[in-house]
Amino acid sequence: MVTEMITLKLDDQFLEEVDKAVKSAGYHNRTELIRTALREKLDEIKLNKAMLELAHLKGKAKKKISSEMYEAARNKAFEELEKR
Repeated sequence: MVTEMITLKLDDQFLEEVDKAVKSAGYHNRTELIRTALREKLDEIKLNKAMLELAHLKGKAKKKISSEMYEAARNKAFEELEKR
């Protein structure tokens, strides 16, 4: 995997908070913390998108759907998202 360097500007006070979090959470450096935070945010965005898609699809069903069927469809959607 090729990595690309980016520039990130943070004010001094916020950077101090980042440095404290690096130490207290056991990260090796700022980059590791920032990568983890970005991955978590991307996962949150994917989850929200999947939830919206499921909510949209739920209303299109022509037959009654049980909670178990809804949960199975939800799990399948998440599995498909993880494959991407």
